[in-house]
Amino acid sequence: MVAALSCAAAVAQDKKTLAIVVKGLDNPFFEQINLGCQKWMSENADSDYQCLYTGPASSADEAGEVQIVDDLLTSGVAAIAISPSNAPSMANRVRAIAPSVPVMTIDADFLEQDRDLRATYLGTDNYLMGVKMAEEAAKLKPEGGTVCLQLGNVAADNINARAQGFRDTASGEKGIDRLTGQNGWTEIDGCPVFTNDQADLANQQMSDVFTANPDLDAFILIGGWAQFAPQAYTQVTDQVMDKLKSGELIIIAGDTLPPQTEAFREGRSHAQVGQRPFEMGYRAPDVMIQLINGEAVEDPLYTGLDVCNQEDPGFCKDN
Repeated sequence: MVAALSCAAAVAQDKKTLAIVVKGLDNPFFEQINLGCQKWMSENADSDYQCLYTGPASSADEAGEVQIVDDLLTSGVAAIAISPSNAPSMANRVRAIAPSVPVMTIDADFLEQDRDLRATYLGTDNYLMGVKMAEEAAKLKPEGGTVCLQLGNVAADNINARAQGFRDTASGEKGIDRLTGQNGWTEIDGCPVFTNDQADLANQQMSDVFTANPDLDAFILIGGWAQFAPQAYTQVTDQVMDKLKSGELIIIAGDTLPPQTEAFREGRSHAQVGQRPFEMGYRAPDVMIQLINGEAVEDPLYTGLDVCNQEDPGFCKDN
């Protein structure tokens, strides 16, 4: 089995398992979900349930995540919360298994046509997250400009929803596949770029784009991948610090983990639009228990956003 289980999951075997399966254990964003899971465990030591946090070792291992879900559902869990890296592939496997236990999604959802497979989604309103990013970009570049979007996995529903929110808001139109001059915004050739959730690749892509496009106006990290490797991100942004300071080039990034808020305070991004992964991990076990008990649960369950910008550092000021 390709899973790498959290140490926090080593609990009494007689407890029923509430499984949280993330895209990859190498992503610090998901470690915040794990911390939420651990917090729930510490507060519910007398519960009949245990919170199991797991996923493939690498976020690039889409097939590995599908196999982990297959193994868990086959071996028997009380309920499962999945953050699908490849939404269609994961949905196909869940549909084939047809589990009798509750299935929900967390952080990332199934595609719309597959949402009958899960009881609810717990996480970010990802379309709104993209909207917020576009609003921050418009404040800094009211006339628009050339832009490169950096995305994650091609089939990640949450990332694609953010990109759609950004494009729709930047263009002022719905259903835009690519910005081609609407409201002054144009996506450059070679973009979007796809990181496959890899921080090293994300930073190399940024460096290559900056080198090949010295007149670029905006770089949008739809997810925070490059900033998850702070030393590499510092080196990349050192290439363009004069432009960042003058506002000639702007960087808007997703998420507000500690390395990212530090980058923001250093002027290496102009705005951060943050999710609340700890809350996702903390709330997921209770939602799964509600589903097990047959209780009505809202769909979706949004966890909110934190926006930091130059006018109002807010959450990023002290975190």
